[in-house]
Amino acid sequence: MTYKVALNFSDGKTAFFDVHANELLLDAALRNGVNIPLDCREGVCGTCQGRCESGAFTQDYVDEETLSEEDLAQRKMLSCQTRVQSDASFYFDFDSNLCQGGSTRTVSARVEAVELVSETTAILRIDASAHDRRIDFLPGQYARVNVPGTDEWRSYSFAHHPNDANRLQFLIRLLPDGAMSNYLRDRCAAGDAIEFEAPLGAFYLRQVERPLVMVAGGTGLSAFLGMLDDIAGKQSITHPVRLYYGVTHARDLCEMERLAGYRAKIDAFTLETVVMNPVAEWRGKTGLIPEHFDRSFLKSTGFDMYVCGPPPMVEAIKTWLSEEGIEDYRLYYEKFGESHAR
Repeated sequence: MTYKVALNFSDGKTAFFDVHANELLLDAALRNGVNIPLDCREGVCGTCQGRCESGAFTQDYVDEETLSEEDLAQRKMLSCQTRVQSDASFYFDFDSNLCQGGSTRTVSARVEAVELVSETTAILRIDASAHDRRIDFLPGQYARVNVPGTDEWRSYSFAHHPNDANRLQFLIRLLPDGAMSNYLRDRCAAGDAIEFEAPLGAFYLRQVERPLVMVAGGTGLSAFLGMLDDIAGKQSITHPVRLYYGVTHARDLCEMERLAGYRAKIDAFTLETVVMNPVAEWRGKTGLIPEHFDRSFLKSTGFDMYVCGPPPMVEAIKTWLSEEGIEDYRLYYEKFGESHAR
């Protein structure tokens, strides 16, 4: 038996490899060319310390002066003592170049189709089935995509979870005058050669241990489509999952049928759509997303919040959480172009 493991580093690079049953994580990493820093290999020095962010694992031995009870409760671990019991992901607070650990690579593929899903948004479908192995990434991560025929590259979150067929989707806002937008409108054709670099980013779904609050601004929705695909495939997740999806105009809303479908697949999934500048015909929620947060819920329970969208939206939510005095939460966020976790 083998398990799929992802090691994510502070520079947003990720290494994927298989771990054999009962194999130490450190040994598996070294076997795959990921040289995690180490010193003692005895569970004492803490040099190979990381944190398990999803999946099950055990540790053979950890010195109590190396990892405290609080550290262990936070799922911190030592690579030299860790044996995974399922597919898992781990985070290490150092750059991948310290251990030549990032498996980011450039992949050549073909455009499969472009689908207009709103007046201002398209889905770019890419066929990378000719690639020699599965393109792995963590739900929420992104790729840098080359604009065919140019030297321009743009970053887009995967709008799905990984699949063996290597059929990829990216949700893209169509700008009035942008390199990728102009390509999609004017020149794109099925079969076009296209390149992308992946996986990238430190914004991804962690272990679901308590309620989730997801906040998507515009095409920030793309990252959450990947996360929700992943959650929908895991029958064991029963915590509430709340998605707030905000756009500037009602015409910007997209993938509503797909979002509605998650209600049948995810227990306690709820969706709130918020339009900042509505027209008279709009009958839903209006204004800014924080105005519609359930204060009593957020103050009564611990939760994990994921936010992806324009910088002003992210900052407004951080300010709201602070001003409301909400304390028991973990916040992970991605401003378009930046990734952070708290």
